[in-house]
Amino acid sequence: MAEIKVDPVDNHTMVIPETEISAQKPHRTLRVASLDIFRGLTVALMILVDDAGGEWPMIGHAPWHSCNLADFVMPFFLFIVGMAIPLALKRIPSKGKAVKKVVFRTLKLLFWGLLLQGGFSHAPDKLTYGVDMQMIRFCGILQRIAFAYLVVALAEIFLKDAQSNDIAAGYCSVFRLYCWHWLLGACILILYLAMLYGTYVPDWQFAVHDKESADYGRVFTVDCNVRGKLNPPCNAVGYIDREILGINHMYLKPAWRRAKACTVNSPYEGPFINDAPSWCHAPFEPEGILSSISAVLSTIIGVHFGHVLVHLKGHSERLKQWIMMGFALLILGIILHFTNAIPLNKQLYTFSYVCVTSGAAALVFSAIYILVDIWGLKYMFVPLKWIGMNAMLVYVMAAEGIFAGFINGWYYEDPHNTLVYWIEKHIFIGVWNSRRVGILLYVLFAEIIFWAIIAGILHRFGIYWKL
Repeated sequence: MAEIKVDPVDNHTMVIPETEISAQKPHRTLRVASLDIFRGLTVALMILVDDAGGEWPMIGHAPWHSCNLADFVMPFFLFIVGMAIPLALKRIPSKGKAVKKVVFRTLKLLFWGLLLQGGFSHAPDKLTYGVDMQMIRFCGILQRIAFAYLVVALAEIFLKDAQSNDIAAGYCSVFRLYCWHWLLGACILILYLAMLYGTYVPDWQFAVHDKESADYGRVFTVDCNVRGKLNPPCNAVGYIDREILGINHMYLKPAWRRAKACTVNSPYEGPFINDAPSWCHAPFEPEGILSSISAVLSTIIGVHFGHVLVHLKGHSERLKQWIMMGFALLILGIILHFTNAIPLNKQLYTFSYVCVTSGAAALVFSAIYILVDIWGLKYMFVPLKWIGMNAMLVYVMAAEGIFAGFINGWYYEDPHNTLVYWIEKHIFIGVWNSRRVGILLYVLFAEIIFWAIIAGILHRFGIYWKL
């Protein structure tokens, strides 16, 4: 399903006029290094928060309202996907070929998403594989990316008219040129808000299916009978997922289990308190149906940044658009959150969360663009660039733990006596005499930097894993 290609050029190339360097020279194709670096940074962040977040909960996912470092990863991915769409599709003149490419890539993303996060893979800790089809998880990171990519890429193909490659540098010029994209975004937002605040949520029951739980098999009842609530048990996002996906096909260990209402160890994971609310035991799908509809907005905003990159040729014109929009989104999201109008919430993918994370993505990308594509400070970001150019490989092997699971399969006497555990215990935790510091350093050096080097070697030979 995925392809290992020997190809030095990725999809994210664009024509940058040489007039930015010399008015006498013809056009040539250059790679947008800042986009690769931003993608690599996002993959590195995912590895960091997934593997070190248990020991450092302040960088892990927020239990409910609020926004920690881990909560920026998914919107950053969606922003990057959106930004890459105009760069990739502008080189395909035929709508039929473009649609075929988009649909095929969507199917590949769905396949890998189900394989890696559907429950089939038990890496890296359990030396087993396989999933009961009655309990398979339908949603996940790659599935959400696939959905957002499909919707926005098809919009890019069918909603744009024949356009000039160069347009006026006015702030609203790109907005006007792609007004139908923004109309689509407005419709998605209205639909999401209408369902979030208008859906009636009745009482519901569930049985604990997590075999590792002390409450396995126990049946709980959750009292709701409300409309428009954004609390953990009675929100429309969870209700729609339970009705359509089925509660057996949702994520068994949501971040809310670390909430103060559920465990005395909050914000760390731990046993539930004796009088914990019933919903603490329930599954919840953080990449569910309604929240994925809202997530499309992050990709639409990313597409706008890609349009700016394609149509505006001067650095200052691009940065003016990106930075102004970035600050506007960030300020709007913060105001919505702190006025209690719409709280920041990754699990629900609220509009304030879209604004804050998209604004942050805009500003981070702008900073990388200044450092790399304008000032030419590429060498200090080379490891991130290598990761970004082979993002799928690093995501599967490191973030999903497939490589660590393979290494753990070769043990001596005891399944916990493996090379991975030995390196963690003796080189990092033992030397620093601290599990928290040791795990953090292990993730930084034995995972992120290690895979940056591997990606760099593959880049040297022109080998990339592309979907």
